[in-house]
Parts: sequence; C-alpha cells; structure tokens
Amino acid sequence: MLLRDKVVVVSGIGPGLGQAIAVQSAKAGAKVVLASRTEKRLRKVAAVIEELGGSALVVPTDITDDAAAQELVRATQEEFGRVDALVNNAFAMPPMADLADVAIDDLRASFDTNVFAALRLTRLFAPALAERNGSVVMINSAVLRHSRQPYGPYKMAKTTLLALAQSLATELGPRGIRVNSVAPGWIWADTLKWYFDYLATERGVTAAEVYTETAADIDLRRLPEPDEIADAVVFFASEMSRAITGTCLDVNCGEFHH
Repeated sequence: MLLRDKVVVVSGIGPGLGQAIAVQSAKAGAKVVLASRTEKRLRKVAAVIEELGGSALVVPTDITDDAAAQELVRATQEEFGRVDALVNNAFAMPPMADLADVAIDDLRASFDTNVFAALRLTRLFAPALAERNGSVVMINSAVLRHSRQPYGPYKMAKTTLLALAQSLATELGPRGIRVNSVAPGWIWADTLKWYFDYLATERGVTAAEVYTETAADIDLRRLPEPDEIADAVVFFASEMSRAITGTCLDVNCGEFHH
C-alpha cells in the first residue's frame, strides 16, 4: 500500500499501460483520476478499480485543450481536495519516417500530445502538487537509447520530453515537487501481441517464435509486461522515492543498459 490515501492523476488511459498504471496505483491504495478523450474506455477501467475496492474519478479530457485540462484540475480538486501525483502517460504516435523527409506539420502535431500536453498538465497541477510535496512521472520510451530508422521523429519527441522532465525537476524542486521519467522498452500487451501475430503470418512462423527471436538479445530473455512498468511508476509516485528527482528509470528487461 505504497500509495495509501494518495490521489494519483493518470492521463492517457488506454487498454495497455495506461490501464495498468491506474490499476496498480489503486492496488497500492491510491484514489485514481482517469483522464483521456474516450469516456467509454475510462468507465471500463474505473469499473475494474471499483471491483478491487478502489476509488476512481472519470474525467473525459482532451489534454491538448487548455479549457479541458483546466476542468480536469478543477474536477480533481472538487472530488478529492488534493493531488499527490500526476502521471503523464498520454501518447500520440509520431510519424514513422526519416527526419530528412518527414513533414514538419506532422512532426509538430505529434508534439502537442507528447510534449506540450505534459507541460500543460504539470503546470496546471503544480500548485496542488506543491501542497503535498507531490510527484510527476513522465512516461518515456526506450527509443531514447537508440537511433534506428525510421524512429527519428519518435526519438525527437521523447528526448524532448526527457529534457522537459529534467528541467522541471530543477524548476519545481524548490517547491517540493519531484519529476522523474520511466522509459519502457517493448510492452507485452494487446497492441504488441497483435503486431507479433501479424509478423508471424507474414513470415509463416508462429507468434511464439517471433517473441523468442525478439527476446533473444534481451538480458532476461523476455519482454516487460504493463504491470511491471506500472510498478516503477508507483515507486516514483510513492514516498519510497522521496529523495529522487530528475532521473529516468529504464524498464526493459535488459534490452538496453543506461
């Protein structure tokens, strides 16, 4: 119960990592605020949390919109009166193209969700977080650790998010707010499982063979699952990390060393 009675706001609630972060936070004792654009998905995750005996507030939110983001803060404060942690998990896939060729407008659009929305939410929640010596967790990616094609736009967005987290750690630290990042590698959830099934069909092999080949160069010979990544987020949201800020924790089963 590392988060007993704490209030954790999670943006980007989806069927994979977003849901895992919300559920693991609830299992750790937190009251969870669920934010994304799709209310139906939020309701499903809230139901899971409530079945576990937890408490969840559903706030459909387009975090790229100033007014909607401000309403998220207002609704959270009205319901719970405090905020202990903010998890910036929302993500929009950048164009998969070489930086030499990518359309600048497409690149700019991906930054609205991946970078500017995280800054927006952090700034809006900062006064409440300062009252609780709170924590901000940015969900980053193992793309930080390589420069493979055509991941240039993806890496550009995530390295910018890392720089944002580090700079905010310095700026918000005197107010008692910690800012850290979690960088997953592969995430063994529905989207990746679908992709491995697709690759298996294309190559005439089994999905299990694709998995084994992918994991062959990873130290633990397996891919991390959403709950395992979410547990790192719970750590950063908890008092266990009270002296840690400005850091990035890789959760990749040893695919990259940093």
